[in-house]
Amino acid sequence: MDTLAPIAIHGNKFTFEIAPVLLAADRFYPGRASVKLGGIPNLFGLEAIPGFGEPGEADVATHAETQALRYSVANPDLRIILTVAEGLYRLVGKRSAGIASIADLKGKRVGTIAPTSSGYFVHRLLASAGLGSNDVELVKILPLSDMGPALADGRVDAVAIWEPYMENAAAAIGDDAIEFGGEGIYREIFNLNTSVANLADPERRQRIVGFVRAIMQASAAMRADPSIAWPLVHASGGHPMDVIERAWRHHRYPAALAPDLLDVMVEEEQWLGMMDSRPARSRDDLASLIDPSVAIEALDQLSR
Repeated sequence: MDTLAPIAIHGNKFTFEIAPVLLAADRFYPGRASVKLGGIPNLFGLEAIPGFGEPGEADVATHAETQALRYSVANPDLRIILTVAEGLYRLVGKRSAGIASIADLKGKRVGTIAPTSSGYFVHRLLASAGLGSNDVELVKILPLSDMGPALADGRVDAVAIWEPYMENAAAAIGDDAIEFGGEGIYREIFNLNTSVANLADPERRQRIVGFVRAIMQASAAMRADPSIAWPLVHASGGHPMDVIERAWRHHRYPAALAPDLLDVMVEEEQWLGMMDSRPARSRDDLASLIDPSVAIEALDQLSR
């Protein structure tokens, strides 16, 4: 395989969802691949999310579909080119707070980060029991490592965020924990993103296709043996290996665009529009943000 030019990747290095990206950069991309903390802002020269970004221009960047929808309002040249992971979210509550069902969340304090995929999960979970966000008190908890302590010391009655902070939260309250999963309600769709300008540059497109191919190879290797990615996740996010192993089951790594991605985005756009006090975009507008051509090209290269 020919060596490709260096590629710059930005993503949330503290999450498990980025595991195939780390493995692709480490073992499968035929060139130098740097993975830095960040995301979609690095595609467009925007200010980094405080505490979650490093400066630098990205060829590709990871982010959940929620943030792709948010950033693409001002940056319609954003393109989603691959689903890297699916986060199978859950809410952990305290039985001692009177929580035995989703409906019991009414009037309770729920720790989450509202304008993120975890906030949308809480919205969908509440709706499944006929509740709305106004029926609970949403509490922003940062740093995310404080989710477990906040639940244990009674600052909140339940928490919902991505892993491994949910695993740590459940462990913090032991037998007092009750969990509600999102199966059939919502799962995070964590994608690889780029820009129209990047794809229009022949040299950049070549290395982007090469990196997508590498993610496909890395994901296949991880599905065969998940543990090959754990040391990279540990080194990247600082999470203990035993926590990584326990929480790993809350993720899937398809390395293919989610078939229902557009449907999810259309429904989620309605929620984001209300949150951001703007009109929701049409299905056609949102469809233009998804570009399957890169994945098709990468698959073609793998089949040769």
